Amino acid sequence: MNQKNYHMSPEQFREEGKKVIDWIADYYENVEKYPVLSQVKPGEIISSLPENPPQKGETMDKMMRDIDEKIMPGITHWQSPNFYAYFPSNTSFPSILGDLVSSGLGVQGMIWATSPAATELETRVLDWLAEMMAMPEKFKSKSTGGGVIQDTASTSALTAIIAARERVTKFESNEKGVQQKLVAYISTQTHSSLEKAIKMAGIGKENLRLIDVDEKFAMKPDMLDTQIQKDKNAGFIPFFICGALGTTSSNAMDPLRKIGEIAQKENCWFHIDGAMSGTAMLCPEFRYLMDGVELADSFVFNPHKWMFTNFDCDVFWVGNRNELIHTFSILPEYLKNKATESGAVFDYRDWHVQLGRRFRSLKLWFVIRHYGMEGLQFHIRKHVELSQKFTKWVNDSDDFELFVEPPLNLVCFRHKKGDDFNMKLMNTINETGKIFFTHTKLNGQVVLRMSIGQTNTEEAHVKNAWDIIQRTAKSL
Repeated sequence: MNQKNYHMSPEQFREEGKKVIDWIADYYENVEKYPVLSQVKPGEIISSLPENPPQKGETMDKMMRDIDEKIMPGITHWQSPNFYAYFPSNTSFPSILGDLVSSGLGVQGMIWATSPAATELETRVLDWLAEMMAMPEKFKSKSTGGGVIQDTASTSALTAIIAARERVTKFESNEKGVQQKLVAYISTQTHSSLEKAIKMAGIGKENLRLIDVDEKFAMKPDMLDTQIQKDKNAGFIPFFICGALGTTSSNAMDPLRKIGEIAQKENCWFHIDGAMSGTAMLCPEFRYLMDGVELADSFVFNPHKWMFTNFDCDVFWVGNRNELIHTFSILPEYLKNKATESGAVFDYRDWHVQLGRRFRSLKLWFVIRHYGMEGLQFHIRKHVELSQKFTKWVNDSDDFELFVEPPLNLVCFRHKKGDDFNMKLMNTINETGKIFFTHTKLNGQVVLRMSIGQTNTEEAHVKNAWDIIQRTAKSL
């Protein structure tokens, strides 16, 4: 007697999987037909879903029909070429396929022994990337440091802060808790994840110093130095400084060399956050922006922002991996094995907060191999060029003004009619669904942001966005 086992058979999976691939390909062919910003009201999606789970299994056809009818209205289309909000969160077909293989293999790569390929491919791909971006030798696995893939730059920031905390306390705070008066430094423009990490690491928000910025919104090194001396005189121990290779609000570039020199002098851990802009370091002509990178203890950037690799994929390099491993290593009996004990392998669970790890390097490997250096550089240069064109259109306009000169692919601009008008202009346009862009506040003023870096954005899309912005401004 045949008993039903409820599983989808490989044959069914093959059939349904092909339909899902077709669905994704159709989505990309038609993505511009959707409103970029989801137009649903709060609660609209959840109210369309059944209150109770199904007693009996349902067909894939029914599930995919519900995706079309119930889920798609609630999607904001980050992969639309008309998406200019926040920052790019790109993907590409090679990345999707690499992620599919990772999901299919379903490995848990917490230590080398649980799937050697998951560890060794990650090591090799991050060494490739270090070479592709001309990173200091110390960030490569054959030297004193190396790279690890984390979920987000927020987790990398927390990892760096905890390692810095342990270094300055000679690994005592892991044993006894934080006894010393430790203090950390960021600029007023640094990403909010640093404040969150400082809280989580037990340092406390009151011990995080926000350093003033200059007219380009970059940290002032002299103010940093002054604050450090003041804190030392008050009995604090400076231990961590973060410099930004492109802030989120305005893409400001901190003077990394000067900050790094202060960090060395004061024996502080120097962390560089290049979340989006790090990708531009694939192009030699932009590398002047990371002058001083060799002074960093850690460096982070997100291929899942501007390098066509789908979320989540964050690269965290460290100059001295032993400090990281010493900070995070815990070896329960069930994880003990010959390879680990030999010291001949990397166990990446010792390099960060989490134990469990996805096989994330596969999608990065697929992207690098599909595009090659040549293809990746081509698209980054194109996005920067489109941003320069948009900048020129703003400068040539009587009604709009550029707020700060863009170093790369984020244009900060505003209408001359003031804050309320700019907010009204942005909201009116976003509600049409034709394009989606966002705002920030700089010097207390509302500033509109055009983040140009979506995988499939072309000049025609950017020109159309500028036409929409101008036309709407005239009609308000």
